[in-house]
Amino acid sequence: MIRSGLLGRSILSSRSPWLHEQEARAQGVDLSYTLFDFTDRALDDADLPAMLAELADKEFAGFNVTYPFKQMIIPLLDDLSDTARAVGAVNTVAIRDGRMVGHNTDLTGFRDNLRLTLPDAKLDRVLQLGAGGAGAAVANALLSLGVARLDLYDIDAERASGLAGQLAGHYPGQDITVRAPGDGNTDSVDGIVNTTPIGMASAPGMPIDPAQLRAGHWVADIVYFPLDTALLQAARARGCATLDGSGMVVRQAAMAFEIITGLQSDPQRMLRSFAVPTEPSL
Repeated sequence: MIRSGLLGRSILSSRSPWLHEQEARAQGVDLSYTLFDFTDRALDDADLPAMLAELADKEFAGFNVTYPFKQMIIPLLDDLSDTARAVGAVNTVAIRDGRMVGHNTDLTGFRDNLRLTLPDAKLDRVLQLGAGGAGAAVANALLSLGVARLDLYDIDAERASGLAGQLAGHYPGQDITVRAPGDGNTDSVDGIVNTTPIGMASAPGMPIDPAQLRAGHWVADIVYFPLDTALLQAARARGCATLDGSGMVVRQAAMAFEIITGLQSDPQRMLRSFAVPTEPSL
């Protein structure tokens, strides 16, 4: 039995158990994937170290990490992959011989999804909403795709500034700007990407004034529950090209499956699994 799981808050509707367990089943492997929802279990963020010790004691092969622990978990790990170190956030942890090594599959998951789904998306200037753990991965992905100017907006201006400084060291030839609080102007941007939790079933709403959406924009949202967020609905109504969170979540899950289990995944099969609305009756 391979044991895996997901750590985060408000994650009981996550599709990760279905994705990972279906892929393992297709390969004839016995895998269990458990949701460790700190909100549902009435745990404090300070309980994170104890949770990691519990997973190691129970011989988990690894686990995924989501909001709000992608950066908080880093000091608790034994090592980081090059991608996790570059992004400064972790979404996958492998446990081998008692050592925990953090990885980040969000970067390549978002980059591949954007490149394959919106291949003609203009990348001269992009506005990114959110500068947290997922935002760090997406920002790296956008800049690695050649975005000439990246505007970062976060309700925590200090966090946005910190991410901008980190990115500047990796992408010296590209312009990285921090938006002032309240500056949601989109007149000169090509694309808008939401990396905040706003739009999730547990955090309904929109991360930007819909009046700022224009027909020439492309709009991406990494939220995948619900898949059709209020932001994407408003963007389509205004004639924008849109990108939902399904491709990113499946592609990052496929890579996470490989890191945790050591087995080769089939991303196309996992995409088909994701499309199944509920687990069929046995």
